[in-house]
Amino acid sequence: MTALPGPLRSMVFRNEDLPALFHHTDAIAVARQREAVNTTRGQLALLVVSAVPAALPWQIKAGESVHLLYALAGLGYLGVLFTTFLASRRKAASHWQLNRSAAEFIKSNCWRYAVHGSPFDTSAHHPEALFANRLEEGLQELRKVGWADPREELADAGDGLITESMRELRGKAYTVRKETYVRDRLIEQRRWYRRRRLGSRRGALLWSGAVVALTLPALALSALQTFGVGQSFGLTGVLSAAAAACLAWHEMRRHQPLVSAHSLVEEDLESMQAAMETTLTERQWPVAVFETERIVSPEHTDWLVRHRT
Repeated sequence: MTALPGPLRSMVFRNEDLPALFHHTDAIAVARQREAVNTTRGQLALLVVSAVPAALPWQIKAGESVHLLYALAGLGYLGVLFTTFLASRRKAASHWQLNRSAAEFIKSNCWRYAVHGSPFDTSAHHPEALFANRLEEGLQELRKVGWADPREELADAGDGLITESMRELRGKAYTVRKETYVRDRLIEQRRWYRRRRLGSRRGALLWSGAVVALTLPALALSALQTFGVGQSFGLTGVLSAAAAACLAWHEMRRHQPLVSAHSLVEEDLESMQAAMETTLTERQWPVAVFETERIVSPEHTDWLVRHRT
């Protein structure tokens, strides 16, 4: 946290000013996301590669009966089975989502507390105790569905849930809190959703194009075989496997529904920013912050994805 020059000593509040529990949970979410994505990518690649030997016009033998290329294909299929078994044991995708939800829940409540957002507004009695109770209630719900609380293993992970920067920002005047929240939270989230929307749009175009580019030659080869032109083409199976892999990856990454969902969130944040910078009063501020945090929550994005698909 840093202070900017000015009569009201405007503040900059960043992720670094959030408690250690957020940083630890966020790091786990990033690691589990990387593991889950890499596992799926590897499985799809192995499936495509394992289909290649059947399409090749030649064979490589070791002795009279051992076909090396088919043996390599078999190893590829074994690799898929092995990684599937490991994924079912490690449950990286589940831990990724749970830790991401926990990290965003902690971050959201920290912002609400620091800028007097509901339910931690100016009129709240014992806001620090209320913050601790609300945080514990939310994390308890996540523990019920499998979230591993790091505070049980790390002695210092639960200390200092309210950082000095949070206390300092909470003690500032309304105009300072509003300026800091709009600049460092709302606008930053708008930019994040814009980047994600553009990235998802590029991904949707890329992988949809890849499916079409792989399916068209497979269709052409199938048409030739239908009319008895040429010999059987083993390449058709490889193209089909590659197209299926591209389609599975596209669906797993949810590119198309995320474009729509992120666009809607960005529009809502733009409207909220306009209200906060113009007509919003101090009395309306706690509810406006609460609504903004609801809009940027992962649960809200998932809801939009489900209903816009």
